[in-house]
Amino acid sequence: MQEISIQLTKTPKQKPLDESKLGFGSIFTDHMFLMNYKTGKGWYDPRIVPYGPIELDPAAMCLHYGQEIFEGMKAYRADDGRILLFRPEENFKRMNASNERLCIPQLDVDFCIHAVNELVKLEKDWIPHLKDTSLYIRPFVFSTDAHLGVRAGDEYLFAIILSPSGSYYAEGIKPVKIYVEHKWARSVKGGTGMAKAAGNYATSLIAQVEAHDQGYSQVLWLDGAQKKYVEEVGSMNIFFKIGDEIVTPELGGSILPGITRKSILELLRSRGYNATERLLPMAEVVDAYKNGKLAEVFGTGTAAVISPVGTLKFDDLVMTINNGEIGPVSQMLYDTLTGIQWGRLPDEFGWTREVK
Repeated sequence: MQEISIQLTKTPKQKPLDESKLGFGSIFTDHMFLMNYKTGKGWYDPRIVPYGPIELDPAAMCLHYGQEIFEGMKAYRADDGRILLFRPEENFKRMNASNERLCIPQLDVDFCIHAVNELVKLEKDWIPHLKDTSLYIRPFVFSTDAHLGVRAGDEYLFAIILSPSGSYYAEGIKPVKIYVEHKWARSVKGGTGMAKAAGNYATSLIAQVEAHDQGYSQVLWLDGAQKKYVEEVGSMNIFFKIGDEIVTPELGGSILPGITRKSILELLRSRGYNATERLLPMAEVVDAYKNGKLAEVFGTGTAAVISPVGTLKFDDLVMTINNGEIGPVSQMLYDTLTGIQWGRLPDEFGWTREVK
């Protein structure tokens, strides 16, 4: 395993004094991890350096052809002082799947986890202490060749930055309002929907703006080909409790395989729930609502863990789910998964990894 060099900052930043006002993604720690790649040489020069601007040539290929992917994960401070990561190997396996789709060189999963461990260990004092706060971890890779011409890059930069983040639900869990999008398409099978590619998020913005203009916080995407089947929300996967079945859309190449999604399915099945992955027509959701069988709807993702849906709008139909309140299954899942992540509950699945 390559040795990681460390260059400490000479101008450490003031850490946030009020952890109740951290927000998300606006504050960054003193250091970052960088590693370069060059065709014929491989990945080289892994290093932790002071956080700061990255110099790019104006012709850097990532700026012109969009070769960039990223991941999102967290480090959690347990009540007993341990620092925990949640299934980091799954994030880096998915990162390699994204890399493969965008013709970016593969990374060594064990080394990536080691790099995160060393960076988080160095920046452990940045991990907030308030309940349900965390240190957000953003690994990303992009091509850096100075070249105008469409091809896969020969040079890349792999980076990891850290951001102390507040509780997603600082004032308690509040169900969100979601707008079903059936004009624009986020992805189709064979596209990049299964990759955590930056371009996926850029193409989703227009629908997000339209949803906000109508008073909705998120967009639920239908399949790009027929606009018939439920796929995912802009920043999370989606689950529906219909009768005694808890169903989430099956992975078919156009949906991001969420780490939280995978964990929720495993957790539900371990508790005896009928948790399924299948094609889910939006018409079935509407029928279930009209027949009183749509008991709960919730999203899953790294940021919120569980995001209950209180209102779902499809065409002119506005569906109120569970009286606009969080349902018992959603609450159980949130309490259990966050309990494991922050070390408040036993980790019966072996999902957490201590930073040492």
